[in-house]
Amino acid sequence: MTAPARDELRRLHLINALFAHVTGQDLYLAEQIKSAITFSLAEFEQQTSDHPEFAAQYDAAFNTAAARLLEESFSHLPKHGFFHWDATRTLTAAEPLFARAELMTGLKRLAPFRESTLLVTNLRPALLPPDKRQTPRRKRDYAESLGYIRELAAARTAPSANLNLLFL
Repeated sequence: MTAPARDELRRLHLINALFAHVTGQDLYLAEQIKSAITFSLAEFEQQTSDHPEFAAQYDAAFNTAAARLLEESFSHLPKHGFFHWDATRTLTAAEPLFARAELMTGLKRLAPFRESTLLVTNLRPALLPPDKRQTPRRKRDYAESLGYIRELAAARTAPSANLNLLFL
């Protein structure tokens, strides 16, 4: 499978996971939402096809647009909570102390919901920057952060709640 096709499939699965409460896991409906987001980013997508080095920026823009669409358009659905945490929002966001504070804010916001989604984006680029050498220490920090976020979400979510934890 080529890289662009793999990226499209990954985006489709992201939309399917984020909007499962709306699509009912129907990939056709997920494709419709993905197409709408892609259409809104059409100019950026054209630049990406002309310059493949912009693919990471397009992915970040796509993820942000999908999260914003979910937050703004489906906030009227009382059954499902949603929180998006971007680990690259600030220079220190991915550091354990700051990450814990921001994630706890999100988990508190999701607590009243029986079903909710916690979307974590850009953790890998924050801890394993593509322009820097991936040392064993950076890889270990990334793996520990993943585990820490999983454990924090499990510990701070009610046993009766269904929390979808998505990493992009």
